[in-house]
Amino acid sequence: MKTRLLVLALAAFLAAPFAFAAPTGADEAEIAALKKAVAELRPQQGTVDLKNGMARLNVPEGLQYLDKKDAQTILIKIWGNPPEAASDVIGMIIRSPRDVVSGDGWGIVITYTEDGHIDDADALKTDYNALLKQMKEGMVEANKERVKKGYTTVSLVGWAEPPHYDPATHKIYWAKELAFGDAQEHTLNYCTRILGRRGVLELNAVASMSALPAIRNEAKRVLEKVDFNAGNRYADFNKSTDKMATYGIAALVAGGVAAKMGFFKVLLGVLIAAKKLIVLGVVGLVAAVKRFFGGGKKEAE
Repeated sequence: MKTRLLVLALAAFLAAPFAFAAPTGADEAEIAALKKAVAELRPQQGTVDLKNGMARLNVPEGLQYLDKKDAQTILIKIWGNPPEAASDVIGMIIRSPRDVVSGDGWGIVITYTEDGHIDDADALKTDYNALLKQMKEGMVEANKERVKKGYTTVSLVGWAEPPHYDPATHKIYWAKELAFGDAQEHTLNYCTRILGRRGVLELNAVASMSALPAIRNEAKRVLEKVDFNAGNRYADFNKSTDKMATYGIAALVAGGVAAKMGFFKVLLGVLIAAKKLIVLGVVGLVAAVKRFFGGGKKEAE
C-alpha cells in the first residue's frame, strides 16, 4: 500500500506540482527519490539493439525504449518489485517516462530465454481450447500449494486473445485473462514471442482487462518491429551444432503464465517446468504487479 501511495503521489506531483500534497505514509525524501528516478530515465527511439546485437527493435512511433538499467529502475525502484524479479530483463517499451507513474500507464518488458531451438511443427496443429483446459486444471492444482504457502490464488479465466502463430515470421502472440483471489477486476497478461536460432525473445505486458484494446494494438505494432539479426534468425538454425529445445509451441504457450520460481510455483500441468516469465505492471495495478513479482501474500494485501 505504501508503494502505491508513493507512486500516486508522484503522478500527482508531475501533473500538478503546485497542487501536490503528499499522502499519509509518503515523506519528502521518498517522493524526491521517486521523482529523481523518473527524471533520470533515458528513453531511446529509432533502431535499438537487443541482447548485444542478437536482435533489433525499430521503436514504433509514439513509443520509447528503455535499456536494461532503466527498465530495472522502473520495475524495482518505481514499481517496488524485488531485484531478483527483474534480473533477466533486457529492456522495456513505454509511451513516456511520465507514463510509468500515471494511472493508465503501461509498458512491455523484454526478456530472452535460451533453451534451444524450438520446433514449431505443433503450432498449427495444437487445439488451443484443449490446451486451455489443461492449463486451467494445472492452475487448480498449483493453487492448492499457493494456499498452503499463504499466497493468493490465481485462476485462469480464459483466452483474452487466443494464440496466433505466423509460420513465415516465426512469431506468436496470445493473451490470458486472470483472476487473483476474489478481486473484482481481472488481470490481462499479453504475451508475444519471437522464435530465434537458439532461443526466444519474450515480450510481456500485464494490465487490467479494460486495457486490452490499447495493449493489443500496441503489442502488435511492436511485434512487427522486432526481429533477430542475421546469424541468429530461426532459419539460421544448424542441427549439427545447435541445441534443440525440449518443448514445442504448445508448451511455450502453456508456460507463459508461470512466474519466476524463486517467488511462487504455478504449475501448468506438466507441460513445461520452471519456465521464467517477467511481467510488467500498471501504476493503477500496483497490487497486481506485486502479485506477479512477489507472490501476492494475503497479509501484504
